[in-house]
Amino acid sequence: MKILVIGSGGREHALAWKLKDSPQTEKLYAIPGNPGMAAIAECVPHIVPTDNEAVVAFARENGIDLVVVGPEAPLAGGLVDALAAAGIKAFGPAKLAAEIEGSKAFSKDLMKKYGIPTAKYEVFSDAAAARAYVKAGGAPIVIKADGLAAGKGVVVAMTEEEALAAIDEIMEDKAFGKAGSRVVIEEFMAGEEVSILAFTDGRTIRAMVPSQDHKRAYDGDKGPNTGGMGAYAPAPVAPPALVEEVTRTILEPTIRAMEKEGRLYKGCLYAGLMVTEEGAKVVEFNCRFGDPETEVVLPLLKGDLVEIMLACVDGNLADVEIPWSTGAAVTVVLAAGGYPKTYEKGAEITGLADAEAEGCLVFHAGTAERDGKIVTAGGRVLNVVAEAADIKAAVEKAYRGVDRVHFKDAFCRRDIAHSALERMK
Repeated sequence: MKILVIGSGGREHALAWKLKDSPQTEKLYAIPGNPGMAAIAECVPHIVPTDNEAVVAFARENGIDLVVVGPEAPLAGGLVDALAAAGIKAFGPAKLAAEIEGSKAFSKDLMKKYGIPTAKYEVFSDAAAARAYVKAGGAPIVIKADGLAAGKGVVVAMTEEEALAAIDEIMEDKAFGKAGSRVVIEEFMAGEEVSILAFTDGRTIRAMVPSQDHKRAYDGDKGPNTGGMGAYAPAPVAPPALVEEVTRTILEPTIRAMEKEGRLYKGCLYAGLMVTEEGAKVVEFNCRFGDPETEVVLPLLKGDLVEIMLACVDGNLADVEIPWSTGAAVTVVLAAGGYPKTYEKGAEITGLADAEAEGCLVFHAGTAERDGKIVTAGGRVLNVVAEAADIKAAVEKAYRGVDRVHFKDAFCRRDIAHSALERMK
């Protein structure tokens, strides 16, 4: 099969790496791809992933059998619909279904209507009304931009001042553009977060290995929120019994609700959850694989990803076995100095082969090739991934790999998987 991956980050590099493993994969393409993906796929940098017409034309001209859409923006923009209209199979939800991430207000209203556990909330399109609500209720409280904000439009405000500043930044200063024309304000949920990704064909849904992301920039979960500074799987906070409960009380009811709403959901459903004293509750849904969760979940998948994805597209996921490793995986993100705010690009990266020699996988997230050298081209630059028998061994292996890679002003968190390691003591 000829397979096209849409996207250019660490998630897409991991997807391409796993798809390459399948005996069904004849040739891989990536739009636009990155230098790491170029080793296993033919990259097409001149096409923009959100240009549906250009992507469909490329898929037709090159006889693509399956398109795998990584980022949320092309999904929310109806790329899967456009490909389906052209008779091309695509893994990912259609535009109407992708609204589960595209609008937090829609997602929260859906959960409320169908009794899916989540935090209490209100939606505001007027900044003054939002400020008045915060002043009346106080903090801690959570402020979310309604639309797509690349995983950054959420502020967990521990003080009233922080909450009011977040409303001003999102609604008045338009820090996230149109995504902030409305805000969802939620009650603060105490607990530990966990990510459960799931494959679904719209009727059957199969949870993947639970993982935990690290959103804050610095050790000790301090500093600003980022797109994710590292992850590990499996997350001990979600043992098999909890995953089964989440499947029964959250995942299955959600895809049934989406079907009832005329939004049949196929692809990967990402459930960001808070494990509270009352049980697991939904923090957010995403309409695609998480990043950096994908980088630790896929190495533990022992099944054929192409077979699984085709089953999701064709509606026969119930017939497919999805085996998982009993080991663990850890990814550490190497970021550019200054991220998630201002950072420089163009610094030469060395030591990639040395990290791989330590037994690590290196997935490119924000890199470019210049004069035959790999250089930095984003805030999150690389994912260094290690698989081992347990979390502790995987952490040690990952950091051995991290220490072999160098570029100007590189930084990373040194406490990835700290929660799991504490539980092991």
